[in-house]
Amino acid sequence: MFDKEFLEDPSHLLTAEQADLQKRAKVLAERVALPQAAETDRSEAYPDTVVTELTKAGFMGMSVPEALGGPGRSCFEVALVVEEFARCCGVSGRIVVEGNMGSVGAIIAYGTEAQRETAARYVLSGDKPAICITEPAAGSAATEMKTTAERDGDTWVLNGSKHWITGGGVSRLHLIFARVLEDGVYKGIGGFIAFLGEAGLEIGEREPTMGLRGIPETTINFRNLVIPTDRLVTPPEGIERGFAGLMNAYNAQRVGAATVALGIARGSFEAACVHVKKREQFGRPIAEFQGLQWMLADMSIQIEAARMMIWNAARSASYTESGFPDPMMAAQAKVFASEMAVKVTNDALQLHGAGGYSRNAPIERMLRDARMFTIGGGTAQMLRNLIAGKVLNMKTPQTRGGYLDVSRN
Repeated sequence: MFDKEFLEDPSHLLTAEQADLQKRAKVLAERVALPQAAETDRSEAYPDTVVTELTKAGFMGMSVPEALGGPGRSCFEVALVVEEFARCCGVSGRIVVEGNMGSVGAIIAYGTEAQRETAARYVLSGDKPAICITEPAAGSAATEMKTTAERDGDTWVLNGSKHWITGGGVSRLHLIFARVLEDGVYKGIGGFIAFLGEAGLEIGEREPTMGLRGIPETTINFRNLVIPTDRLVTPPEGIERGFAGLMNAYNAQRVGAATVALGIARGSFEAACVHVKKREQFGRPIAEFQGLQWMLADMSIQIEAARMMIWNAARSASYTESGFPDPMMAAQAKVFASEMAVKVTNDALQLHGAGGYSRNAPIERMLRDARMFTIGGGTAQMLRNLIAGKVLNMKTPQTRGGYLDVSRN
């Protein structure tokens, strides 16, 4: 983390306003998120009190444009806040991500004025929207989803199931991806807005997760869920090619996930630095042993490298045509930060010795929380395929149809 003088000097990497935003987030995270992190993990209860404080402070819906009643914060500024909350509580950091990125970003970018106003109203009042893509048989291969939305006059009728939906049962706004059928003819994959409590939207079984236990991961079933036709979110490319446009929003989600991983890693690193100075063996603090110093040096290097990759990816959103982070930069940041977080939290636990293995210490929770980010939001392996395709300027489909040179298409 930067020294106090560095943060307060606007000539460095942050403007004075950004440094103030980061500082406010740090203070609030330490006051409200840190004290309840262990209990959230133990109880597996959604941290409503933290969400209330996030909402009061204006950290939910930060990315909402001023025209829709929000502060219009950039992706980079959202990342500054996410890191501070994730440092104290991975669950809280993830809530900030999904209250500013993902489904809300897609709706605000591609929705009608009424849809955009609805999404803004929900997140500004504290909702963490759910993005419903993954299915039991369609994870990395998202386009193989089976959920359908069939046109019936002035309505869409949705049927199918989604799995591993973050926030199932607590999220009020849902952006559901489904195969669009009109007169039985497949038109493409679209995003549909639905709300908790609507007939036909049924929250299913909750997964007993390894980490990040304060946010439910559930199945959601759609049984003749009837919604008006004006709930379909359509990018400019139209429904036939709209899925790719809607998935642009996932690039911001990936930057957010990378930032949560970064914050968790930083929290474990800082705890390890404190511990090695206090813990004595052989008549001296273990911080004096060179082997442990090298571990801490490597942890510091990896954290700073991840932060710069995340910052660059987040800032790219201000320059891309889509308004979302560059896909390759987002993928690189998520792969690096997620794998870094697993290593750093594991090393932090090692530096704590047996005490770190105890559930009375926060380190084992941080390690469990960090482990999710090499999987959720695009596995490290699938994202490497995306990166390789960009590097080689090739399409790299995982079906058996072969590879194609992009320059020939």
